[in-house]
Amino acid sequence: MTKELRRLSIVMLFMFIALFVSVSWIQVVEADSLAQNPHNKRTQLESYEIQRGAIIVDGISIASSVPSDDTYKFQRVYSDAAMWAPVTGYFNPALGSSTGIEHAMNADLSGTGSNAFFAEIERIFSGQPARGFSVELSLDAAVQKAAYDALGDKKGAVIAIEPKTGRILAMVSTPGFDTNLMATHDADAANSTYDQLVDDPLKPLYNRAIAGDLNPPGSTFKLVVAAAAYASGNFTPDSTLPNPAVYTLPGSSNRVSNAWGSACGPGDTVTIAEAIRLSCNIPMAELAVELGDDAIREMAEKFGFNRSFETPLESTASSYPRALDDAQTALTGFGQGQVTATPLQIAMVAAGIANDGVVMNPQMVDAVIGNDLSVVRSFDNTEFGRALEADVADEVTDAMVASVSSGAAQGARIDGIDVAGKTGTAENGNRPHTLWFTGFAPADDPAVAVAVVVEDGGGQGQSGSGDTIAAPIAKMVIEAVLGR
Repeated sequence: MTKELRRLSIVMLFMFIALFVSVSWIQVVEADSLAQNPHNKRTQLESYEIQRGAIIVDGISIASSVPSDDTYKFQRVYSDAAMWAPVTGYFNPALGSSTGIEHAMNADLSGTGSNAFFAEIERIFSGQPARGFSVELSLDAAVQKAAYDALGDKKGAVIAIEPKTGRILAMVSTPGFDTNLMATHDADAANSTYDQLVDDPLKPLYNRAIAGDLNPPGSTFKLVVAAAAYASGNFTPDSTLPNPAVYTLPGSSNRVSNAWGSACGPGDTVTIAEAIRLSCNIPMAELAVELGDDAIREMAEKFGFNRSFETPLESTASSYPRALDDAQTALTGFGQGQVTATPLQIAMVAAGIANDGVVMNPQMVDAVIGNDLSVVRSFDNTEFGRALEADVADEVTDAMVASVSSGAAQGARIDGIDVAGKTGTAENGNRPHTLWFTGFAPADDPAVAVAVVVEDGGGQGQSGSGDTIAAPIAKMVIEAVLGR
């Protein structure tokens, strides 16, 4: 072989290798992203020939597909649609749109992802019709219903988590909406429904459990401030702070008070533990200033603030801003000012304390199930990180138990069960308060951590409180988990 032919052969070999690698990359590595690309009309059209997999809770389908006599072959149908709306979302081939689990797990449900490759080969040889995979969720139907019924006609959200695993047991947002109306193949009707939902002042399309217009967390954030104080080594539950009836914010003429307008108990000083038990604002504002915004933000971020989470539904990041002055830092001491949070994030705070200081990543999909009921893919529990040492978590827990047994959170009391909890009644200027509760139970061996938010004062304007409205909702959810 001449030198020129050898060179040409080498060039041709490298060109062949490059072509092979490029094709393999597209067919294997980028297969999922290309298949799920909204501009890939061929994949979309092919997916209409496939019966979409079910979304399953406790072995029952909450979303399934039935044959239809139109272009799209199958119609998506939802059970208890309003209750499950923030979880399932909807799938509409006529609009080319999807939300919720329908969107997040579309590759598996539609049978167009890389996991479906071998199933497709098997289908070709067996002659069976194509079907997407089913998705099995971690949610508990009884707990979901308890949370939905407890919220009733209030505008708000509930989320319940297993502290040791991060598995989500309930995710409710009210008001809900009928996802079946958004799944209709009549595009004009679906668009009309969507426009009505967008224009609705109650914002039913918001998933308030993980997104929407975030609220100040109120006194539930005192748990983060106390955790930062104890973890610093400079404070203990018995550390005392001045106990005035009115507190002037540093560098400001603005004044704050405790919810009842007087001091936090009878003494000139009050302990941190007592301030949490009674939910006093002034001592926690003073403590926040002593700690500084950097220390509080660092603790908040250890629980997940300033981060978005995929459950696989994507959450809006809760916020603790940087570079707050002392006046703004004081306000965050009792969950006001510029700090905002989702119920998911506040539940993660409670769950982290319950789990000896270890925060788990929240997740709500247990497995992807094949047509032969085999597990195609399962999802492991993963740690987000350690926020607290176990002894610090125990100190915060003690104050939370006292708050429920004899303090400001007695609305969550359950006979025979030690509940650890913290209420919040967040101010919104002249508008109605935002009402909160977060906690876990049993306190000594937690099975569930829960967060509740009720917007617009629960219909009671500025007279409603976290203890009277949010805490009883959490109680019903905890009882459902414990089978009470």
